[in-house]
Amino acid sequence: MSSNISSTEYKFAPSQALAGGQMLFVAFGALVLVPILTGLNPSVALFTAGVGTLIFQLVTKGKVPIFLASSFAFIAPIQFAVGEWGIPAAMSGLAAAGLFYVALSLAIRAFGTDWLHRVFPPIVVGPVIMVIGLALAKVAVDMATGAADGQKVPMGISLTVATVTLIATALIALMGKGLMRIVPILGGIFVGYIFAVLFGLVTGAPLVNFSNVTSASLFAVPAFVLPQFHWGAILFMLPVAIAPAIEHFGDIMAIGGVTKKNYLEDPGVHKTMLGDGLATTAAGLLGGPPNTTYSEVTGAVTLTRAFNPAIMTWAAIFAIVLSFSGTLNALLGSIPLSVMGGVMVLMFGLIAVVGMTTVMKVGDALTEPRNMIIASIILVVGIGGLTIPFGAGFKMAGIGLAGVLGVLLNLLLPRPDEA
Repeated sequence: MSSNISSTEYKFAPSQALAGGQMLFVAFGALVLVPILTGLNPSVALFTAGVGTLIFQLVTKGKVPIFLASSFAFIAPIQFAVGEWGIPAAMSGLAAAGLFYVALSLAIRAFGTDWLHRVFPPIVVGPVIMVIGLALAKVAVDMATGAADGQKVPMGISLTVATVTLIATALIALMGKGLMRIVPILGGIFVGYIFAVLFGLVTGAPLVNFSNVTSASLFAVPAFVLPQFHWGAILFMLPVAIAPAIEHFGDIMAIGGVTKKNYLEDPGVHKTMLGDGLATTAAGLLGGPPNTTYSEVTGAVTLTRAFNPAIMTWAAIFAIVLSFSGTLNALLGSIPLSVMGGVMVLMFGLIAVVGMTTVMKVGDALTEPRNMIIASIILVVGIGGLTIPFGAGFKMAGIGLAGVLGVLLNLLLPRPDEA
């Protein structure tokens, strides 16, 4: 490995192109998963992830080896917002979430980070993350069984494909070596896709449709979508942004632990948060999913020791170039829902487990009545999908409402030492 690759200083050179392509390969599976599941355009997601990463590098002066793409925390909210108000309105909500991160960065610069832990403690953030995973459980099951597409594919066939995909994803995560171990999603989708093609030929089931792939243009401009201002979508999406904002600190500390750099101090967490915010707003203005620091790439950086942030510049360039491939976009669109369902059964459960580990940070205090009340209300309101209308065209529901209630309860309920 050349010193130019392992150096933590930004040094851009053509020799890093291969390493940059490898980084995009690591991020690719999860990167395109969010738009496929939420009805957004994968090519737009590739473009905005590339642009977002470049924006992040400009803001942080090229000091952090991070690639930006969408957090899984946004899957359920985007699905709800798209179904309720349409993609343009949902994009206004995502753009506003980016501005929320910008506001957080300014507050961090002015007041530090201590207030964040008071307003968003583990007893609030943990249950909200759990809700994000558990609220999606029915979606994953419907995709795996074929119910999501009106049972066009018999349940037995759909479930067989989903099961093979799930097993492949789990085995790659458990037994994969080297780079393969950190791309279980991409590997599972690939195995499931190939199996769906072969199984479809044997059973005669319409699992994979190649008609759009063969007719697609090699070059095609991504189908950008301009946002349409909608208060309902904006106020629904803002509370959802809380969990990824808290995760941001963990991601920055993780990559700092790998490179032996304190990025919380230099360039400063306020700048990394600002980079996330501007990148997310840019994505919302173009029709892409929000862009946040991407933990999958941290594993690849650890394995390859590719510390030079310029490598992420190459990854961003490749993402932008690939976004103009009509063939790639059509190929991604041909992935069967049963394949995606198999992956999602695992992924949505993992999100809930991440929430559980966050709650565990509360320790023995979890059994205190105050904390039990906060966690219980967040879980029931979020998983139950409670909806409260606030006048014409605006309502709060599910994850967003659960997040707001959690923050308010944490601020308003008396603490044991105050009772």
